[in-house]
Amino acid sequence: MEGDVRLPAGRVTGAAQMITPFNPLNADWPGVSQGTILKGSGIFLLTGHVGTDAEGEPVVTSLEDQITALFENLKATLSAGGLGFEHLGRLTAYVTEGGSELIETYRKVRARYLNADTPPASVLVQVVELYDPRLKIEVEAIGVVP
Repeated sequence: MEGDVRLPAGRVTGAAQMITPFNPLNADWPGVSQGTILKGSGIFLLTGHVGTDAEGEPVVTSLEDQITALFENLKATLSAGGLGFEHLGRLTAYVTEGGSELIETYRKVRARYLNADTPPASVLVQVVELYDPRLKIEVEAIGVVP
């Protein structure tokens, strides 16, 4: 696989051999893989991504900036697995408010990253809150490994 990637230290055995974790450099969280490829399945699973900066702090300058940071973080994880947005088959967005501003901004920013001719299947779910109240949206995805 191409791209900057951080693989787990040591030897993995058993069922773990079926899963290869991928984390962009400096984006690993204890006990969490930002993305995993399931060996032999052609599936790349991306955990929930949010709009944080390089230090892991929520981007709060604007809603558009936060959603742009979210997609840049998705891009980094896809790249670590040697993939791009064209490999996404599914996007699930979790939003803390169903207002038109958030949804319109999400659609506008998402359009900058995805191919309009072959967009992934998508769903939007309203939730009460995310792990940090400054975050307004989280996206998880499923990619296809060629």
